[in-house]
Amino acid sequence: MAEIWQDWMAALRDVQPLDLASQGLVLLLAAAAAMFVHRLLGRLTDGETRGMRRLTQHAIRRIAFPITMLLVVLVGREGLDALGQATWALDLAVPLLISLAIIRILVYVLRKSLRSGPLVKAWEHIISTGIWLLVALHLLGWLPGILEAMDRLAVDLGAVRVSLLATVKLVLLLGLLLLVAMWLSNIIDRRVAQSPHLSAGVAAGFSKVSKFVLITVAFLFVLNLVGIDLTALTVFGGALGVGLGFGLQRIASNFISGFILVFDRSIRPGDVISVGSKFGWVEELHSRYVVVRDRDGVETLIPNENLITTEVINWTYSDPNVRVKVPVSVSYSDDVDRAMEIMLEIAREHPRVLTDPAPSCRLIEFGDNGIHLEARIWVADPESGLGGVRSDLNLEIWRRFKQEGITIPFPQRDLYIKEMPPGDA
Repeated sequence: MAEIWQDWMAALRDVQPLDLASQGLVLLLAAAAAMFVHRLLGRLTDGETRGMRRLTQHAIRRIAFPITMLLVVLVGREGLDALGQATWALDLAVPLLISLAIIRILVYVLRKSLRSGPLVKAWEHIISTGIWLLVALHLLGWLPGILEAMDRLAVDLGAVRVSLLATVKLVLLLGLLLLVAMWLSNIIDRRVAQSPHLSAGVAAGFSKVSKFVLITVAFLFVLNLVGIDLTALTVFGGALGVGLGFGLQRIASNFISGFILVFDRSIRPGDVISVGSKFGWVEELHSRYVVVRDRDGVETLIPNENLITTEVINWTYSDPNVRVKVPVSVSYSDDVDRAMEIMLEIAREHPRVLTDPAPSCRLIEFGDNGIHLEARIWVADPESGLGGVRSDLNLEIWRRFKQEGITIPFPQRDLYIKEMPPGDA
């Protein structure tokens, strides 16, 4: 590092002030033009465009700054060269700007291909800037000296030497291989989801296993590359076992329960289930929880352990058809046969009611206030709700009964007065 610094100081002493000022002016003009173009493209891409057009606009915006600055620098370099002035700073700026444009577009495309979340999106500029700084240090010739200085900053932990350089390598390699593992995992997810031969539950299980295996292999491979003995992980494994035994047993239980749910296929995406007072259909299976969405649009995250240890009603486990009962009472003075015929006609006319099994109507009992009837129908889409079908049938039964003169009774009580109090009317 000292030798590099001395070489640069010697080079700066030979620099003419006019050459430095002219090249600095070109760089300032290039930066101003690049900022203007970047802001102009920012206003143009704030619209509601979607799809490939929006993707292309954002990709162009990311390389607009270095490309615009590169064009101005190239024009300025040609002009200074024609005037016979030095262009050493501009010659150095050209490869730096080209590398910045390439790195920005590669990081952006990689983020889009990984379907990453907002955290990676927020770190996109930091990641691209960090990679560009490494390239810039390499082009300036400072990288070997910096790496040597980082390697000297080390501590000895028994027989293991831990340096700043080894730590940075571990973090960078781990991040890189994890990105590769996530990219491969997303490819596998898309391929499995498009396969017509695999059910939704098997596809989700295969995706989870592949993701877990890829991340584990990436982690072990990085440790091996850095030079860490894998036998040292036995101590970490023991500490992890103690932690699981004392405080992380619920997390481990949910994690293992998630794999059990996937492989025994008791609950699959799209199933309609009831867990306690929760009723809805399964949207996603995760390693720790299951996402259940109800008819109100509320998504409930149910831990996997609850689905293993408690009673779960799976309405669509072997057959998506569900029977719905619609109870109705009629008066003793009405025609019961006609009332049952009307109820069957209404059930057959409803678009969600199946014809096989066919609707049926039963006389359940003779009640205190009327005769209790019950229409029994089958629907094939319980995830669309059962209350809507009951409401439609009850409303139409009410209308048809009024037209036919059939009475729906209500509780009545007769009051007998045995003796009036003296003096009362």
